[in-house]
Amino acid sequence: MSSNTIKITDVNPERLKKLLRSLVDIYSPSGKEEEILEYAEKYLKKAGLLVTRQEVDENRYNLIVFPEGRETVDVCYVGHMDTVAAYDLEDFGFSDEGDAISGLGTADMKAGCAAMIEAFTVLAERSSPFPAVGLVLLVDEEEDNKGAKSFIEGEYTAPWAIIGEPTNMTPCLGHYGYLEVMLRTQGKRAHSAMPELGQNAIEAMLKLLLLVTEYAISSPHGLVYNVRELSGFPGGFVVPDACEAWLDLHLPPNSRIDILKTELEQLISEADREIPHLDASLKFEDTYSGYLISENRPLVGKLKEAYRKLSLPWEPQEFRSHSDGNILWAAGIDPVILGPGRLEAAHTPEESVSFEQVVLAAQLYLNLALSLA
Repeated sequence: MSSNTIKITDVNPERLKKLLRSLVDIYSPSGKEEEILEYAEKYLKKAGLLVTRQEVDENRYNLIVFPEGRETVDVCYVGHMDTVAAYDLEDFGFSDEGDAISGLGTADMKAGCAAMIEAFTVLAERSSPFPAVGLVLLVDEEEDNKGAKSFIEGEYTAPWAIIGEPTNMTPCLGHYGYLEVMLRTQGKRAHSAMPELGQNAIEAMLKLLLLVTEYAISSPHGLVYNVRELSGFPGGFVVPDACEAWLDLHLPPNSRIDILKTELEQLISEADREIPHLDASLKFEDTYSGYLISENRPLVGKLKEAYRKLSLPWEPQEFRSHSDGNILWAAGIDPVILGPGRLEAAHTPEESVSFEQVVLAAQLYLNLALSLA
């Protein structure tokens, strides 16, 4: 959308761009968020906001910004400060060309975090009473969601959350579920020069993965299927006697995860009978259900009005990745996923975000907060 058609009345684009530059230039993969947390904490305190550290584990903590004296708010704005590891440690930082801002974490999700921080900075500058909104900056989203899990176990809470994951500014009232699966095949070790004396666990796994892939493609569940990791054991000049594969399965909101698990168990059992010397097993690791939020909910109505005031199209969709939203939903918090940037740019060497969208996001977050005052 052209910047000539939107009304930016409160946020400060120049200040916002400097903030985003600083966040992107700080390397903060999961497990190494300390520097960016210290920076964000100082920034928020300088803006006059009350900041609380919520311990997650050693040297790691969430940052919580709630109105003084309150542990419950109407809506919490949620962002994660960690990123995936850099593709190139010599070239991961901020760069801009025209409207495009590039760098590790720009889309996922330092742009969303910067927009939320800017919105709260404006709220702190205003003389009117602070609305019942909170800001929650989390760690570890890209690994085990420890930040989100610590948040829901703490004293701060809200019935609603706005999570700034990259949605191209499309409101996502639905969220895919997620199932992490580990497949394992057992073989027989032998010298690499005499493979006929062994049973290669990697070859067995490849045959098994072909069956799983065919199942995923034809599945009525609408699976998003990814083989994330494949490892053979042991290394060296031998026929491997064990192999593990880790799979990511994303399911549309209304899918029955229990049925999917049953079908996968049956598939493995049938493969054991049909593939010679296959000794396979599976284990279900992280499991998170999807969800759908009705457009008739009052908070959704306020969000819809905030879209109208900025002349943005209201076209709700479903977020097809895993996020902290799954964790919050399971804890009774209703999350709307909404932020600048495109999901398809995340976790890639070409990650970037439109700065115009970042400004739009900040104004939208601010307008929604003011509507709750």
